[in-house]
Amino acid sequence: MKKTNNKYTVTAFTPSQKYPDAKISDMQYKEGAFSFDVSGDLYALGNQTPDAPQKMCANSGKGQHIHLIVDNLPYAAKYEANFEHDVADGTHHTLAFLSRSYHESIKTRDAHLAEKIEVKGKSITSRETITEPMIFYSRPKGTYIGDDTKKVMLDFYLVNTSLSDGKYISADINGEVHKIEKWQPYYIEGMPMGENTITLSYMDKDGSVIDTPNNPVSRTFTLKEDPSPTTK
Repeated sequence: MKKTNNKYTVTAFTPSQKYPDAKISDMQYKEGAFSFDVSGDLYALGNQTPDAPQKMCANSGKGQHIHLIVDNLPYAAKYEANFEHDVADGTHHTLAFLSRSYHESIKTRDAHLAEKIEVKGKSITSRETITEPMIFYSRPKGTYIGDDTKKVMLDFYLVNTSLSDGKYISADINGEVHKIEKWQPYYIEGMPMGENTITLSYMDKDGSVIDTPNNPVSRTFTLKEDPSPTTK
């Protein structure tokens, strides 16, 4: 997808390293710590994804990782299957998915877990699989510096739904709206230095926001020039 006559261009991400048997399972949360089972013949937490140099976007030097999203908060990147993480008491919609080192999600049934959980005293007291259609915002987030600002990846996660029958994602980038009709990551180019805001809305065929938890969702992130001094 490419938009013209706009300040920003939004183009489809290039095809990525596939991990068809990557799997995340058996989420536990006890005494403030999560634990997952992660498996796959090719996929491993902490490894660099082989095609990372070709992506020309922000890449984690720590390698492949889990994205943990609680409600509509920014994700936490976790490079091991067991880690401490604070979740407030109450009911939460959670999504955990496996990510490549450049933060692109693996969009398969086995590579994610979506659960509605009840937390009390830093432990899960009840849980159920999320059954309603939901969208979770993943990237961009945080701060991008230097070359990482040129091509910024937009990525999101769909649960119990697809972009079919006229449904689409409305991506509002600093007030400029782009229509996304295919579930895949995208490059965004042309955003200014400083703070930028993206709002993702899951829409029906009539152009109305679908009534589902945490829809729409917004994120503000920052682009910065390379602070390194230039040589003349």
